[in-house]
Amino acid sequence: MQFKLGLIINPLAGLGGSVALKGSDGAETAQQALALGAEPRANQRAKTALTQLLPHQENIEIFTVNGEMGERTAKELGFSTQVIYHTQSTATRPEDTETAAQMMQQLGVDLILFAGGDGTARNICHAVGDSCPVLGIPAGCKIHSGVYAITPKAAGRVVELLVTGELVSIGEADVMDIDEAAFREGTVRAKRFGEMQVPTELRYVQAVKNGGKESDELVLADIAAYVVAEMDEDETYIMGSGSTVAAVMEEMGLDNTLLGVDVVRDQALIAQDQTAQQLLSLADDKTKLVITLIGGQGHIFGRGNQQLSPNLIKKVGKDNIILIATKSKLKALNGRPLIADTGDEQLDESLAGFIKVITGFNDHVMYAIGHQE
Repeated sequence: MQFKLGLIINPLAGLGGSVALKGSDGAETAQQALALGAEPRANQRAKTALTQLLPHQENIEIFTVNGEMGERTAKELGFSTQVIYHTQSTATRPEDTETAAQMMQQLGVDLILFAGGDGTARNICHAVGDSCPVLGIPAGCKIHSGVYAITPKAAGRVVELLVTGELVSIGEADVMDIDEAAFREGTVRAKRFGEMQVPTELRYVQAVKNGGKESDELVLADIAAYVVAEMDEDETYIMGSGSTVAAVMEEMGLDNTLLGVDVVRDQALIAQDQTAQQLLSLADDKTKLVITLIGGQGHIFGRGNQQLSPNLIKKVGKDNIILIATKSKLKALNGRPLIADTGDEQLDESLAGFIKVITGFNDHVMYAIGHQE
């Protein structure tokens, strides 16, 4: 019996990340991102997921949307493909996602696999609720929902388990999204929009992102004081997003783009809210990268910091990455490895292994970055 796989790709997902727009919701924002030089990545990330299923092609029938919303990628990989919905224009809309999902649910697909961000998850949830299993391929700027696999390859692995008849439990996971306008102003307002059924293969499916600021202000102050004390006046520091890095900026008395990437030299702000290309042009052999991890998930790259491109990370080098986090944040991972989902598989593999995490003043632990499959 063939596995009936619904496939929906939001080709606009993630466009705003590399050009510092912090989201891609809305046609105007997507067009702005393209004008700034953003390159669509959703289809490539979907291709990474579907490639894991190539050994099982003869057992899979894909039901999808025409063109960039699924048909092109599925057919390029040689899958048996049925287009069940055609968009009305070349500019895809949320309504296209919702209508396609409803049609897939009515056809009785075994799973709806979709590529996008939290906005796409909201559309799918609005269309089908918890009436059929779904799984997200992370491709957006905002991934707060618990319906996504930790990486595109992991999404393919989960579907492979289902196709091959492994015992995979199905459970409910929250669909979350934030106010994108407030997000661009540096405020995170996460809201729960519902639940969907997802395969609960914990190795591969991410937790809901822990929102809000770190409560232990003293620990953050210690971390910040140590990082600033160790800064070399001749080096450039690319300051990643998040409240932990924001504490370092506050220690220096500098304005901070909470959900963007700033650049500091000699404890002075030299560039603010930079795009991927701008950061790459600023980086040299005396550049360090200060980042933290996403609470509850463990991602250090690929979630909310797409400005930190694979080329930039390669240019800076693993030895020049300054990773900071509280021990409570690390303990909340329950031993799970940190995740690098840069979009470059070879880079992710090269980053795997133990890395020093600064957890206080002159205090650090070694923690593993896992090469996720």
